[in-house]
Amino acid sequence: MVAENNAFVVWDYLVFSIMLVISAVIGIYYAFVGGGQNSSEEFLTAGRKMSAIPVAISLSASFMSAVTVLGSPVDVYRFGAVFCYFGIAYTMVVIFTGLVYLPVFYDLGITSTNEYLELRFHKLFRYIGTTLFMFQTILYTGIVIYAPALALNQVTGLHLWGAVVATGLVCTFYCTLGGIKAVVWTDVFQIGIMITGFLAVIIRGCIVCGGIEAVWNTSYYGDRLNFNNFDPSPLRRHTFWTLAIGGTFTWTSLYAINQAQVQRYISCKSLRQAQLALALNLLGLLVIMVCVVLCGLILYAKYVTCDPWTSGKVSAADQLMPYLVIEIFRDYPGVPGLYVACAYSGTLSTVSSSINALAAVSLEDLVKPCFPNLTSRQLSYCSKGLSFFFGLVCIAMAVLASTMGDLLQAALTIFGIVGGPLLGLYTLGMLFPCANNVGAFIGIICGYAISLWIGTGSLVNRPTADVTRPLPLSTLTCNVTIPISPASTAERPALADSWYSVSYLYISMLGMLTVIITGLIASFIPALVAGGNARESINPKLIRPICDYFCCCSDRLREMMWCGVPHKDHPAESKEKATNLVWPVKTGGLEGLDNASFATDLNTSSGDTMKHRITRF
Repeated sequence: MVAENNAFVVWDYLVFSIMLVISAVIGIYYAFVGGGQNSSEEFLTAGRKMSAIPVAISLSASFMSAVTVLGSPVDVYRFGAVFCYFGIAYTMVVIFTGLVYLPVFYDLGITSTNEYLELRFHKLFRYIGTTLFMFQTILYTGIVIYAPALALNQVTGLHLWGAVVATGLVCTFYCTLGGIKAVVWTDVFQIGIMITGFLAVIIRGCIVCGGIEAVWNTSYYGDRLNFNNFDPSPLRRHTFWTLAIGGTFTWTSLYAINQAQVQRYISCKSLRQAQLALALNLLGLLVIMVCVVLCGLILYAKYVTCDPWTSGKVSAADQLMPYLVIEIFRDYPGVPGLYVACAYSGTLSTVSSSINALAAVSLEDLVKPCFPNLTSRQLSYCSKGLSFFFGLVCIAMAVLASTMGDLLQAALTIFGIVGGPLLGLYTLGMLFPCANNVGAFIGIICGYAISLWIGTGSLVNRPTADVTRPLPLSTLTCNVTIPISPASTAERPALADSWYSVSYLYISMLGMLTVIITGLIASFIPALVAGGNARESINPKLIRPICDYFCCCSDRLREMMWCGVPHKDHPAESKEKATNLVWPVKTGGLEGLDNASFATDLNTSSGDTMKHRITRF
């Protein structure tokens, strides 16, 4: 049940439609400008010629999906401004990604991140990474498409499946025509719409609630300014520790190894530009976080004595923000449409990134290995066909999102279950030269066993209010009688209120650490290592040992941590060994690579260098 007259008018539909049309026009423009998208390299990575600023804006836009626009302010409304500690996580993520993961991906010149797994370990890991990425991305994209459509349908009357199909088709259209350039530049346009929508709610909300000081005071006395929440229990949903530490692991799996994000980094014209884009993106993330927290506090100040969710005026928490917008902008035709455009701009930016990334992974990991003789034009057509196909798949997948429940937690739980162990596998390969194929395989199996155990357990046995501890909401002035639901008598397993109630933000961390620890142990067991990789055959560009990040490490410790892998900082005899070493390469264009050219490449860090497809058995 919603309030009367909470429906869109013509001006609202007009504003929403203009946003969709402009996004489509950008795709048409980049389909033909500069000769169009005539190669898969141009289509998927913009010829690696993008500059830092548009890429940075695109990174921030794809982060701010409809999950952020609709779900995050409600999280602040229910759990408080402790949400701000995500800012620490964002900062750590940018530092780790820029220093550890990004240089490796960029210097290798790869298009698919899963290609790294084949170069470092074995082609089996590449297929594992491809499968998991596609599963994660398609499922998450279904949430991103369906969730805002459902919430806005219930509150504004916007047609549910009309909105789902319209946004899905527009994304598919401009991704298929314009490739990564269209994705990046539509993101630039769409983040402007998103920030404008947030600012409209913040300004009008403060006016309705009596000013920013009144919002702050109401939030303070309602315990929403809970910055002193340092409860160390891993069962608490949001505390300083879960947000700062668990959030770092969760978002690193998105920013460091996720194809949708990495594909933007490698589209930059240089490594320095890619790192600058990542750093500028941090500013965007912090601005978004501030907007989210302010909207959540305004939501609380407006409904401090009459919660629309508890009183039954909306049927789900995700409808609270649209309900607020309709109520405070009832006399301003077109402004509710601006907020809907804000939510759907988040949807478009995230979905378009996903479609482009799915096309890139499919082309590089599945099509090219099976059809190595395709011409550049044929690969370009194939890229566009894959974009169109995955656009339709994501639209179809949206129907499954209706079973996911809480928007924000469902989205991050998916990233935690799938992304955490995968992040552990990449980290194992990059930071630990001693890791081998056997260790990586055992590590990834154990990591996913732990993640799936916790993740599925928490979905089946939802944590109780005693564990999640949402802050109290009032219906004092609602003039409604809230029926008291009988306490659940269903029997819960012994682990329901302990292991299965671990904060969803720690799932990624547990999965990653399990992969690294078990992977290292398995790599050091002599019986298992026998017949494994010869470390002298590892391309040094694939690894960045921990010692490389500390200037105080002695030469002896540094050599020990490199585990015998020849590299440019070795003593003279090791340099000579590295120069004279022939890394075996697969067929497909690198058979003629001689020792001298490889040695030259070994001592350079250009992102334009040829890919070295190395196979070790």
